[in-house]
Amino acid sequence: MTKWSRALSAVPLLATAGLAAWDMTQKKHALLRNFPVIGHGRYLLEKIGPELRQYIITSNDAERPFSRDQRSWIYASSKGENNYFGFGTDDDMEDNVGYPVIKHRTFTATPPPSGSHTADDVVLPGAKVLGGPRGRRKAFRPGSVVNVSAMSFGSLSGPAVEAINQGVRLAGALHNTGEGGLSRHHRQGGDLVLQIGTGYFGCRDERGRFDLGLLKEVVASAPVRAIEVKLSQGAKPGLGGVLPAAKLTSEIAQIRGVPLGHDVVSPSRHAEFTDIDSMLDWIERIADETGLPVGIKSAVGDLGFWDDLVEQMARGDRGVDFVTVDGGEGGTGAAPLVFSDAVALPYFVAFTRVYGRFARAGLTDEVTFIGSGKLGLPKAATMAFALGADLVNVAREAMLSIGCIQSQKCHTDTCPTGVATQNPWLVRGLDPALKSVRLATYLRTLRRDLLKVSEAVGVLHPGLIDPDDIELLEGTRHGVPLREVYGYEPGWGRLGDAVAQEISALMTGTAPVGGSAAPSATAD
Repeated sequence: MTKWSRALSAVPLLATAGLAAWDMTQKKHALLRNFPVIGHGRYLLEKIGPELRQYIITSNDAERPFSRDQRSWIYASSKGENNYFGFGTDDDMEDNVGYPVIKHRTFTATPPPSGSHTADDVVLPGAKVLGGPRGRRKAFRPGSVVNVSAMSFGSLSGPAVEAINQGVRLAGALHNTGEGGLSRHHRQGGDLVLQIGTGYFGCRDERGRFDLGLLKEVVASAPVRAIEVKLSQGAKPGLGGVLPAAKLTSEIAQIRGVPLGHDVVSPSRHAEFTDIDSMLDWIERIADETGLPVGIKSAVGDLGFWDDLVEQMARGDRGVDFVTVDGGEGGTGAAPLVFSDAVALPYFVAFTRVYGRFARAGLTDEVTFIGSGKLGLPKAATMAFALGADLVNVAREAMLSIGCIQSQKCHTDTCPTGVATQNPWLVRGLDPALKSVRLATYLRTLRRDLLKVSEAVGVLHPGLIDPDDIELLEGTRHGVPLREVYGYEPGWGRLGDAVAQEISALMTGTAPVGGSAAPSATAD
């Protein structure tokens, strides 16, 4: 052995000895002081524990917020691959309480076709005209029942936003900007819903006050189809948003109108209104000035707000064009644990309580209801439509389709796939041209499956599925229709006759219909 090779072989020993000496003399970590060197193994396992559980230890259905089966379905769907599952379900139907079962019909005029990719190209528009009931000048029928929920540039990287906007353009869907303003990354040709949050980013003056003139300029500069006023979100209901200074670039600061070097904190409440009365005045002013449909997004807690809103809308002179109900399950926004876990009602409880108030007042056909909260899978989305949602928004599912691996590092600026970070090295790994196609394919696949399920139930559109078409099981002992579970009265969850006839007419001749072989000579 040469002198150099002996010296090199001693390097690991010297490094280990140096590490041991540092461990034994430091006082910050008792574990390392008592177990030098090997104590680092514990911290390593803690650091990579989520990855070990995700890929090695947990079962297909155990992981949260999205199980391995759910992620696999989204990944396969976004790539246009086989997203079927074999050998029967591995869901625990025998003991699961609240397991949904969709009740198909044996004889229908609209049996679904059997091909795995049949209906990929079918347009599945919203059943209601957004802004139509209130006569907005730029009212429109959404081209897709599945759209992308609010995620700001800043929380997401520029390439991720570009991929989403290009993807919704390919799929004919809508892209909600999130409260962070409208950036160049949003201007890839996809139609937009401009969200206004409590910070009024992108439409605020130098003192942070809302600027209606600036809002009109932003709306005129891009294909903005509607405006959503964010009151709260499921990830952190009752709190304002926070963009850490580490993720604040000069581009983001310019778009939002904020200084560099500081956390960007959205207030928890709006400054432009303080109650339902002043909120409706403000919304009507924005709708009049822009001509656009204007709605609200909110998580659901105290129901007094909704009682007051319905009471004032029942007068007919003012109102919101759409209501986005966000589930308290938590979403793309990072939040204190107690808020993610325990503040605001989960989606299905939240939505049904809000919808019931509008239904009791006879206002459900006057408002477009949008559901948001882990609804980007066919089973959950079908339940949402059955309970009265007209559109569903997807956020985390959209992130998964463009490369997210559920590492849950959204708030650290270290997202390994470049989706939720501003780190240039990590961002470079995300190709918008490729990922946009995957998002579009995922959206089309979800719409296709929703259409097939609708036809299995015997209708031409998911908006025509009603609460009696789905039951929630109590293991293998008992099943209860959604109508009874959520206390829906007769007619609730269904579209009005005129709206139902209109969407049925639109879908007739568009949706492919399956069926059987040609009848024999002796068939009845």
